Amino acid sequence: MFKSIFTNSFGILFSRILGFIRDLLTASVLGANIYSDIFFIAFKLPNLFRRIFAEGAFTQVFIPAFARSKHKAVFSIHIFLTFLSIILLMTLFVNVMPQLFTKAIAVGFDADTISLASPFVAINFWYLPLIFSVTFLSTLLQYKHHFATSAFSTALLNLSLITSLLLSKGNTQESIVLYLSYGVVVGGILQLAIHLYTIYKLGLMKLLFGGWHYLRKKAPLIQQETKKFRSNFFPAMWGNSTAQVSAFLDTFLASFLVTGSISYLYYANRIFQLPLALFAIATSVALFPKVARYLKNNDETKALQNLHKAFWFLAFILTASTLGGIILAKEIVWLLFQRGAFNIQDTANTALVLQMYLIGLLPFGIQKLFVLWLYAKELQKKAAKIATYSLVVYIVFALAFIQPFGVAGLALASTLGGFVSFIFTIQSFGIENFKTILFNKNLFILVGSSIVLSVFLLFIEPLLAKMIMF
Repeated sequence: MFKSIFTNSFGILFSRILGFIRDLLTASVLGANIYSDIFFIAFKLPNLFRRIFAEGAFTQVFIPAFARSKHKAVFSIHIFLTFLSIILLMTLFVNVMPQLFTKAIAVGFDADTISLASPFVAINFWYLPLIFSVTFLSTLLQYKHHFATSAFSTALLNLSLITSLLLSKGNTQESIVLYLSYGVVVGGILQLAIHLYTIYKLGLMKLLFGGWHYLRKKAPLIQQETKKFRSNFFPAMWGNSTAQVSAFLDTFLASFLVTGSISYLYYANRIFQLPLALFAIATSVALFPKVARYLKNNDETKALQNLHKAFWFLAFILTASTLGGIILAKEIVWLLFQRGAFNIQDTANTALVLQMYLIGLLPFGIQKLFVLWLYAKELQKKAAKIATYSLVVYIVFALAFIQPFGVAGLALASTLGGFVSFIFTIQSFGIENFKTILFNKNLFILVGSSIVLSVFLLFIEPLLAKMIMF
């Protein structure tokens, strides 16, 4: 298990390092203004649908269904073609009416800004069908316990965007956004190419070609399997989409605030997502196929043993990340972004948003681990209900906090929604099961080490702040 986790973590780390270089260049070139807001809006829309349709719900429903399928090749091709057709139609519709979709995600933009942003939205949306195809192929690789290709492939997107920024050097800001938009599409093509190559090298092309060849002949044999998949997918889609709807509402509400607010959310969230992706998501991705197989074979004991090990790994590392991130928020933002057009006020604003996000890092990360139990048991409807409770809490607090706290209030509302999701997920997993995992000597070690780390960080923070002269 830990070999798979470290493979995922290393691949994600490599990709995120390139991502931070990309963001560093973007912040230096565009800063936090209307053009950076436009690009983040354009890139957010396909990412919103990608996380709803592709990475989250699709993977969590497809892997258990694929494991149980008696006609794996035909089942997988049928599901792939169905989803790809829907996504291609959606992409064409966005390209026909880009202003409508731009207005939907950034209502606070005026008519001129909507007109300026809509062409970039249309270009960026072509990333969605590409990355869905990548996600489908990556689920097949995960089932075969191959994680490296998917973990490292995001680096290709970041390399494409870095290249776009370097090639656009010296151009107008509008031209830079255009270069970045095409860079997103090229990055998607590169990700798809490397996954196809790995599928070929591992001999999985036979499964895909076999599924295509026998699709019509054997389609009646998978009717019950596809029906069950659909019935599980839509609750899973809603369960995964609530986090993305929350991000959508962040952008929607931030578009009414001062210029740069969308960018503050973006840059802070990028930092917040690093430990979340590097450890929580990497662990979840590596653990999910094993848990699904153990539960399929009615071996709940081994599934719980793997969950226990993963929990304490995450508890220690996410607690350290939370304490370090909150106490050293300004220093982290300064180190990563404060240069060029990104000034000291941008650093202060982004750091405050980051602190609000990081309060929820531990519950967010642990929740991602335990929600796997629900998905592996095909309890997607229960997970969807929990996600709905979390979204309602977020909306209530976002509306309550936006006026007194501004953009930081939106991040805090997201964190409170995460706590609610964590509490209900643990309740569904089983309070007694969770107590068995939680209450042992590791808990005392965690509390003690957290106190020591906090004292150390509080001691060195003033020294670091003085050195960089906030």
